[in-house]
Amino acid sequence: MDAEQIKRIVEAAILVAEGPLDRDGMLALFDEEDRPSKQDLSKYLEQLADEYDGRGIFLKEVASGFRFQARSELGSWVSRLWQEKPPRYSRAILETLALIAYRQPITRGEIEEIRGVSVSSHIVKSLLERNWVRVVGHRDVPGRPAMFATTKQFLDYFDLKSLEDLPSLAEIRDLDKLNEELALTDVPPSKAGEGDADEASEGDIDDDDFGEREARLPGDQESIPGFEPEPEIDDSTQMSMDKVDSVLASFEQEFRRKPGEQNDEAPTPASEDAGADDNTPAEPSGAANDSDDVAVDNTSDQKLEPSDSAEESRTPHE
Repeated sequence: MDAEQIKRIVEAAILVAEGPLDRDGMLALFDEEDRPSKQDLSKYLEQLADEYDGRGIFLKEVASGFRFQARSELGSWVSRLWQEKPPRYSRAILETLALIAYRQPITRGEIEEIRGVSVSSHIVKSLLERNWVRVVGHRDVPGRPAMFATTKQFLDYFDLKSLEDLPSLAEIRDLDKLNEELALTDVPPSKAGEGDADEASEGDIDDDDFGEREARLPGDQESIPGFEPEPEIDDSTQMSMDKVDSVLASFEQEFRRKPGEQNDEAPTPASEDAGADDNTPAEPSGAANDSDDVAVDNTSDQKLEPSDSAEESRTPHE
């Protein structure tokens, strides 16, 4: 088999593969008599990379193998093929991932010691589920904490062939200094959290939103269906209510006073009934409740029967 045919087969295989295709996978495509050597395969891959130079896609070697991918300067147009927005990772996740990448193998306690805050279990679980980190062993100390390291999927996602392709710490420090000079830090110091517990479930609530929520009614009553706040009482309404209270108070005094006066002036047959009720226990005089008011009204109805004094009072009019 000639070299051009081998190059076309390798090109098509890399293009249709679900993920990066390594050299062993490419060699497995050929029969024994047509299989190229590893040196020839590397030469063909270099030629393919040169042929795609200057085009919209290029041949990229990552940790898991080779793949074709679009150039970064075309990302704003190519990304329109997908409706969903690209994921945004919190600062806590990126800091934890960076420490694992540069200090691996590293334990969770060592990450917390460097960052100065506790590492949320949600962050570790998220990194494990994405298959960016894995447990490579346990530290030989009390408790035997797990040690974390990065995976090939981590390198593939960030277009890295190996850990040696990571930017140096000096470059990172220069970028941090540049961000500070340009005021590009994404989390202001005044709003930085105490730990990662809130970052795992945070909703990015600023101070204004928090103050607005605090100003609401207790228990969040505004969200209850049919809830209507009590109307405010103005001065005129307050004065009329005071007059009603004074009238009700005078009525109560009048009802409490009349039965006693009638008993002193002219005993009536109803007084015998009242005397028969003397054996019943008397209610406390100081009790001011609804039952006392009802009792007073019933007594006044019994004692306001026609009597001699009432007949005498009607005689002059007749």
